[in-house]
Amino acid sequence: MKLIFPFVFACLFTLPVAAQQAPEDPFDVLASEVFVEGTDVDLKQFLWKKRPLVVFADSPNDPQFIRQMELLTARLSPLAERDVVILTDTDPEADSALRERLHPRGFMLVLIVKDGTIYLRKPLPWDVREITRTIDKLPMRQQEMNDRRTGGS
Repeated sequence: MKLIFPFVFACLFTLPVAAQQAPEDPFDVLASEVFVEGTDVDLKQFLWKKRPLVVFADSPNDPQFIRQMELLTARLSPLAERDVVILTDTDPEADSALRERLHPRGFMLVLIVKDGTIYLRKPLPWDVREITRTIDKLPMRQQEMNDRRTGGS
């Protein structure tokens, strides 16, 4: 009887824990929606839907690329709110369509607006705060914010 009691006690408390699935990490879900490998991407798929933010480097070990990724991953929510999709391309030899269109030299950050226009090119990493302020000044973003305030009418 003494041996059964600890066994039953352990089963009662471990079964509910084992039955629960670990919830998905919200960061992982958000990151999978925002980050896209850019070597095989056609920018046309984002027209009028997303604002591509393209990060180029000649290597994933480029210190500027690493710093930019740290800045972006630290604050993904404001980017997701602004319909930003982050495309990365760190392989100049892949000769991707993004590289053919944007002609990067080493590290480069490019913001493309929803209509497909190249709005901004930067040779240095930018903080999410600077990126979101720039996006918030765009006429289409102003309209989106106005529509949200008025209920979309």
